[in-house]
Amino acid sequence: MGDAIGATLGFAVGIAISPIPIAAVILMLFSARARTNSISFMVAWIVGVALVTTIVVLIPGLETDESEPSRTTGWIKLMLGALLLLFAARQWRSRPAPRAEPPVPGWMSRIDELRPRGALGLGFVLSAVNPKNLLLAAAAGASLGALPLSTSQTAGAITAFTAVATLTVTVPVLGYLIGGQRLDPALDRTKTWLMANNATVMAVLLVLFGVSLVGEALQILS
Repeated sequence: MGDAIGATLGFAVGIAISPIPIAAVILMLFSARARTNSISFMVAWIVGVALVTTIVVLIPGLETDESEPSRTTGWIKLMLGALLLLFAARQWRSRPAPRAEPPVPGWMSRIDELRPRGALGLGFVLSAVNPKNLLLAAAAGASLGALPLSTSQTAGAITAFTAVATLTVTVPVLGYLIGGQRLDPALDRTKTWLMANNATVMAVLLVLFGVSLVGEALQILS
């Protein structure tokens, strides 16, 4: 179990500090339907991360008979690493110029109009369909699938990974439900910083994870 947590902790942290989902849930906490929308978003976010990870874990052939990562795992990690490096380059090119106003995605300006069903869909899209988070969750799933774990150990590892990966969404929501509007100033400052630094933060993270995955893949395939 310790090996499983160690193999996926970095990917969980990478998902957890993705700026856009955090900013999105903070905006929901300032909206007219703060309570229902934020809970819907949080549930979908958790389900999306867990679902992608589980699907990849279930891919046959990730572990060999010798309990070592198979060549299938190597090729999957190589592909995921290359894609992460590609997205890193795109993020770096899209970063705003110094002192320039960062662009805000159009859908963010409509968050206040969302109903719970829309918040549910947005949470799922940002976790399970968003390319960057999907790749990180898939990389975690590939790492878990290559380990000699029992079914219960695998379920526990996926649960632990999902809990860490979704922490930065669940904490603001649960904090709001407990503390209410007293958290507004801190949330607003956090949202502003995240929007200003989103591209740079994600570019650096994706390079680190991409290089790591490519290195692991080359070791497995050599």
